[in-house]
Order: sequence, then C-alpha cells, then structure tokens
Amino acid sequence: MHLPAGGAGDDRDEGELRIDVRRSGPVRIVSVGGELDRDSADGLLAALAGLPEEGLTRILVDLAELSFCDSTGLNVLLRARQDAELAGVLLELAGPRPVVVRLFAITGADAVLRIHPSVAVALVADDSRKDADPTDPTRPPGPAAPERP
Repeated sequence: MHLPAGGAGDDRDEGELRIDVRRSGPVRIVSVGGELDRDSADGLLAALAGLPEEGLTRILVDLAELSFCDSTGLNVLLRARQDAELAGVLLELAGPRPVVVRLFAITGADAVLRIHPSVAVALVADDSRKDADPTDPTRPPGPAAPERP
C-alpha cells in the first residue's frame, strides 16, 4: 500500500514524503522516502498507527530513501517506538542515510533506537530477540551505531 503525504500523480516534488507499507510475516515494513518534517509527519504517524495488528511482532521502518528528517520526524519515530513497545511490538529502523544517522547521533536517539544497515539484514538479525519482552527495561535498546553485515 502506498501512502502519499501530499499531491498525487507524476508531478511529485522530490522532497515530498513517500510511504509504502507492506507485511512480511509478522513484520510490518514501512518504507519512507523524501523529506520527513513538521509538514509531512502526519503521513508517517498514520502508517505507524494501528497497533495491535494480529500476529504483528515487529515494525521495521526502512529509511533508505529518506533524504531529510527534522526534530518533528525524529519525535514521530521515538513516539512510535514507545507506542509499539506498549503493545508488545518491536519498532526498529533500517538503512538510514548518513544525514539521518547524524541526527540520531547528535540527539542521542541512536541509544534507544535499534538501527540495522538494511531491511535484508534487519529481517534476519538476532532471531533470539523474538521471544524477548520489548518492554523489559533490562533489555538493551540496540546498538549505538548501525550494525555491520
């Protein structure tokens, strides 16, 4: 399912937020492209909403095509992580570009967000976490930097 955050058709602005939502088994994959800012954040909020979903154990936010993220976008991701954990679902990120990784590092968000280098790596990463309670405060939040394949 493709969720445009603005106008439709081939006239899309390169910076326009683009969101695609699909499911791979127990994982909802939310692919985000373009620019995530205060004007487009509602689109991502809508794509991440809807918990709990039957059989869902993880939400993987694919940031490989995200060219810009401001503090509003970061807050959406952090709030979505909290909401997911309250519902017993893991929210993880995959493939952020260096400019987005830098935002996470500067703000300290990389200490609480689990970040994978790609969707492919994330889908096979750390299967032992499947049975872990995501609300367990003793569970480490993830690496401080993107994992290496």
